[in-house]
Amino acid sequence: MGPDDSRPNPDELLASLLNEEEKSKRGKLKIFFGMCAGVGKTYTMLKAAHTEKEKSCDIIIGYVETHKRIETAGLVKGFEVIPRKTYDYKSTAVQEMDLDAIISRKPQIVLVDELAHTNAPGSRHAKRYQDVLEILDNGINVYTTLNVQHLESRSETVAQITGIIVRETLPDEIFENADEVEVVDLTPDELLHRLSEGKVYTPERSREAIENFFRKGNITALREMALRIVADRVDKQLHDYMQHKRIRGPWKSGLHLLVAIDYHHHSTKLLRWAKNLSYSMGADIQAIYIETLHKLTPREREQLDKNFNLAKQLGIKFRIITNYDIVKAIVDFAQKENVTHIIVGKPRVRNMLSMFRLGNFVKRLIRYSGNIDVYILGSDSQAKDYFKKRVSIPSYTSNIRQYVTVSFFVILSAIICHILEDYIGYQVVSFVLLFLVSILALFFGTGPILLAATLSALIWDYFFIPPQNTLHIEKPLDLLMLIMFFIIALLNGILTSRIRRQEKKIRIREERTQALYQLARELTMASGIDEVSKIAVRYIQKYFNSDYSIILKNDLNQLDNQVPNDVKIKLTENELSIAAWVYKNSVKAGKNTDTLPSTDYTFYPLTGNKDNMGVLAIKHPHPFTQGEEQFWEAFLSQISGKFEREFLRNAARKAYILNESDKLYKTLFNSISHELRIPVATIMGASDTLLSQSYPEETKLKLYSEINTASVRLNRLIENLLNMSRLESGRITPHPDWCDVHDLANKVADNLKQELLPFEFSTVIPANMPLVFIDFGLIEQVLHNLVLNTTQNAPTGTNIRLKFFYDSGSLTIQLMDRGKGFPPSELTLVFNKFYRGKDAKTGGTGLGLSIVKGFTEAHGGTVIAENRQNGGAIFTIKIPVKISDMNQFIRHDE
Repeated sequence: MGPDDSRPNPDELLASLLNEEEKSKRGKLKIFFGMCAGVGKTYTMLKAAHTEKEKSCDIIIGYVETHKRIETAGLVKGFEVIPRKTYDYKSTAVQEMDLDAIISRKPQIVLVDELAHTNAPGSRHAKRYQDVLEILDNGINVYTTLNVQHLESRSETVAQITGIIVRETLPDEIFENADEVEVVDLTPDELLHRLSEGKVYTPERSREAIENFFRKGNITALREMALRIVADRVDKQLHDYMQHKRIRGPWKSGLHLLVAIDYHHHSTKLLRWAKNLSYSMGADIQAIYIETLHKLTPREREQLDKNFNLAKQLGIKFRIITNYDIVKAIVDFAQKENVTHIIVGKPRVRNMLSMFRLGNFVKRLIRYSGNIDVYILGSDSQAKDYFKKRVSIPSYTSNIRQYVTVSFFVILSAIICHILEDYIGYQVVSFVLLFLVSILALFFGTGPILLAATLSALIWDYFFIPPQNTLHIEKPLDLLMLIMFFIIALLNGILTSRIRRQEKKIRIREERTQALYQLARELTMASGIDEVSKIAVRYIQKYFNSDYSIILKNDLNQLDNQVPNDVKIKLTENELSIAAWVYKNSVKAGKNTDTLPSTDYTFYPLTGNKDNMGVLAIKHPHPFTQGEEQFWEAFLSQISGKFEREFLRNAARKAYILNESDKLYKTLFNSISHELRIPVATIMGASDTLLSQSYPEETKLKLYSEINTASVRLNRLIENLLNMSRLESGRITPHPDWCDVHDLANKVADNLKQELLPFEFSTVIPANMPLVFIDFGLIEQVLHNLVLNTTQNAPTGTNIRLKFFYDSGSLTIQLMDRGKGFPPSELTLVFNKFYRGKDAKTGGTGLGLSIVKGFTEAHGGTVIAENRQNGGAIFTIKIPVKISDMNQFIRHDE
């Protein structure tokens, strides 16, 4: 063993931690398990509840059936009992457990008797164990009771032992996944004594029960079964614990079982037996159905669906594979899946078609299975049915019309050939009829083709082969030709029909595969939830032809009940509540399910890898077949995954915006706090000085000037913040009027008189400059910010020039200086909010040029910053404007 062999596998460790985390969120399930009624399961459950209550545990009774037993009824006292909910069924009031009341009450433990009970019609779930699962999902612990005969995998065996068919069953995985199982056991003699004393049933019912179900042999067998199941469970728990804790032991190699099922009823027994075997062996199990060329009848299709549903209830994964060779398909799949044991049923049907098969099924399976063990489950059919099963005729699915049609074509062709016989000869007739059978095989099933081949051979013999009008054949050559004709026609027809059916099934699968490929391709290119919804709707209409409604979650992680107007169905309040339940529990409900089946729609959760995106409601014209169900589930998986990615993309975008907003807030706060502090401190200091002492007039004027300068600076900061806020909110709307750019330039120069004193400022305006149609106030603010920015960055004593001209329908404004200019890397950044150059002087918020850009773009214009050739910077503004053509508005400089 290497030095690292004892180290845990990181993937296994992570999976274990995730599993433990998931379990910690759910409630714990404790089952009080017994061999049959009367052993004291409810009594023991109530006693355990009293023990927990003494530990200050919050326990309530959700549903307990005392069956009028005095001892049991006495233990109910002292517990809060949730009132039962009443349902009307066939004019009878039926009381059931109030699931919503229990979830709303949210105790630590709830007692729920009779886990396998079937709920009354109108309840949310068809079975009580489904109610319990929902309670567990809400983090509430459950104590419950269960008899061995209610386990799905054991129900048929119990029926064989007792002669009584058990109708109320539950999936084995409920029992297997229970957190704790406590066996409530009595010896058969003790149980029979309790029955005779009337402690289980009334004396009349007790006598009847002892004579039927509660015979000592039955009880003994059921007790052995219950104890064996619990012993296997304990062994499995020990095995799992030792693996989890990495305790060395004599581990068996991984066992993988494969059970092959078909469309017959005996597959149900095969599934149950295989499930029991896998549980005892601690092995994985999956089922396989080989889809051959046989066309299923409605009854066979119904039974196959029942077999698939039973596999789901037993927790067995199943696969559907298309192949005309069943043995080859089973062996190939088993080898690919590393299967160690194959389980099949003994062939029960022998018919005429089986003679044409190459070899016996079981012998071929054993021969080709190699190192894989093969288990063959025998039949329990009665002897009187043996002959019937052995010699039954092949089953065909063609209707009588097809048989009549092929007969018509064969007879019509024979009549035509009889007219032309003198010209073509009777040998050519055989080729014509052979060709006809081959053509008919393209359109009809095996039964009609068998009839066509037989009828053609008889007609050719009777009407065409000499001597005519008799079945007698004189020449051995003609007899040989007849035999060969029949064999070739039959084989050719059957093989062609088989290929046609196989091609049809392959084409259906190809169409579905192509549809999923096209769906995945379109979803990959789609962007946005609305576009994904449109794609989903188009594919639902194209491939499922059903009415639909897609309900997605909102930002509050709740279903958005505002269904779009273009959907095919309008959901009622009750149906919207079903959709909300499906969204919360991520389980399908509605029609053709065991949960809330009274509605006309089936509701499917749009579950992604980690979260539920919403619910899809659809109105099925008919229940899905297994192939359609798999296609639909693959379709939903694609749609749900894309919805999840779009929701995650939106969430990432919002997170990015929040992150950028946070950065913006920090930048703004740092900048504004500094810019506010300086003028406020100046104003406070100067005013405090003026108030505290008396100073000469000259000193007062200086202090007044400082207060004014600080106030102007503070006002400018507030104006910039307000202007940026208006830009961000989109509330900037220019109100243009006829303006003279001379007035604009003079206004800016006058407002910045103090700032421009250290510079040589000049304005250049053409003599024939027309009036322009602009918003005077906004453009003034633009020029004010540009000029002010230049005075803060250009060296004192240098030239600053403001130039206006009109060209090609645009007003062009340029501001030029002879400063250092901009580093090339900063030219594209100078108009960003809060951006300040690396060499910028202290002070300022970095909003001035952003406002310049925003106000300019509000006029439909552009602004760029460039470096001048001989040093300095130049800002160029271009705004499309209207100009006045009235001569009286044109000014000429003197």
